[in-house]
Amino acid sequence: MSRKKKTTEELGSARWVENLIHEFWATSPQNTLANGTGEKAWDKPLIGFARADHPLFRQYAADFAPFYWTPEQAFQLAFPEAPATAEELSVISWVLPQTAATRTDQAQVDKVPAERWARSRDFGERFNCALRLHLAAVLTAAGYPAAAPERLPDFGFRRSERFGLASNWSERHTAHAAGLGTFGLSDGLITRRGKAIRIGSVVARIDLPGTPLPYDHHQAWCLWHTRGICRECVRRCPADAISDAGHDKDKCFAYIQQVTAPYAQQTFGTEATPCGLCQVGIPCEARIPA
Repeated sequence: MSRKKKTTEELGSARWVENLIHEFWATSPQNTLANGTGEKAWDKPLIGFARADHPLFRQYAADFAPFYWTPEQAFQLAFPEAPATAEELSVISWVLPQTAATRTDQAQVDKVPAERWARSRDFGERFNCALRLHLAAVLTAAGYPAAAPERLPDFGFRRSERFGLASNWSERHTAHAAGLGTFGLSDGLITRRGKAIRIGSVVARIDLPGTPLPYDHHQAWCLWHTRGICRECVRRCPADAISDAGHDKDKCFAYIQQVTAPYAQQTFGTEATPCGLCQVGIPCEARIPA
């Protein structure tokens, strides 16, 4: 098979996968804030692909050893009778941007989340989980076995010696490998639609072209890391969990568990763990900062 023909097939598969995601985003009744207005939880997704043998996945596994999954390890957990090599797998990643209305509401508060934000963290993430499972099921039914690592039974959080609290599959790091964004001072991922986002991914035995990385450094789109200016996410954090040294995960986690999650449950009846105050009212809220 010629490389030209293979590339044409890859691009055709990529368009098909992108259409699957966009169609589900546009038509699923689960893409809702469930606030009685009919509002969607998310704006149109950004989509990227990474080959499972991308060096970044090996780097992540080494950095977060021994518990972090490579794409082929996650795939084997889902399909133990039919494992695949990294060369046979692709990783599909997407970014779900917050709507302008949600971002506007969230920017007006400074201690606890706005209602739209709390609902997007609860009902919007339920949609994100449904999208993960839907995409994996459609791909598998079409002959491309697929699984969402975040939905696997063994997915969870551990404590890394180097980085503290961490999961065995990171949607942010996966999106970075798929060309969708770079990390900011707060550890959030800055994308072309900014930092006010949620992320999902699926690993599949399918031939997709990796998205070229439009950056040469994992912090390339952060004003603090590139120019030593901004610090607006530091100002926005009510838990004092962000500083020039970065993100204190323990302080962040404690504030969510003790303040924002109970507030959202008691005030709005939502069940998730929202905060996200550092993701709005900042230059990278909805774009790559100039």
